[in-house]
Amino acid sequence: MRAAGQAARETLATVGARLVPGISTADIDVWVREDTAKRGGRPSQLGYHGFTGAVCTSRNAVVCHGVPSPNDRLADGDLINVDVTTELRGFHGDTSATFLIGAVSEPARRLVEVARRCCEAGIGAVGDGAYLGDIGAAVEAVALAAGCSVVTEWAGHGIGRKMHLPPSVAHTGRRGTGPRLRSGMAFTIEPMINAGSPDVRTLDDGWTVVTVDGALSAQFEHTVLVTDSGCELLTAPWP
Repeated sequence: MRAAGQAARETLATVGARLVPGISTADIDVWVREDTAKRGGRPSQLGYHGFTGAVCTSRNAVVCHGVPSPNDRLADGDLINVDVTTELRGFHGDTSATFLIGAVSEPARRLVEVARRCCEAGIGAVGDGAYLGDIGAAVEAVALAAGCSVVTEWAGHGIGRKMHLPPSVAHTGRRGTGPRLRSGMAFTIEPMINAGSPDVRTLDDGWTVVTVDGALSAQFEHTVLVTDSGCELLTAPWP
């Protein structure tokens, strides 16, 4: 899990450093395929339930599961979340970050920082004996205090020999509720934070999830291992 997590992290960092206005999300897909192969892995998302990309590229009002396309080009002022999952020697590592392209507006920049802090707050709630609901409560508190909303239709997930496993890790909730966390559990924390309403819809391609009101969305994600003293971030640090 550590090796898979670090491979995913390094691919995300390598690709993120190449993001500039004018490139297409199909270019990002090619780079992820090449870099993942170079590290001895394979993209976990490629072919998953028919998904055609090796990475999810979610730009501006796209919340998650954006499908790479040669027609989808980055422009100055965009936000884009790049979500990389790598399978290495039978285990999966999953991470994402939202990147700022060119000169980004202050409200968009602030949203990205709130999304980062939301993910960090969720991670801070993890530890042996904590409750699953503690994670969502911590995320939600940061988002609401900043005047943002949390998407509830999509959640984090267990991860290991498969990309998606139980439990579902909600990013809203109440402290002291849900299953207890135990040392050795591994899952993702990946809150999707919207500048406007939390409501989302899926486009006709069956994958791309967008905000209903067209407002910006941002997300950060780590794969987390619960330990006796808290947690270990298997995909740290973000680029």
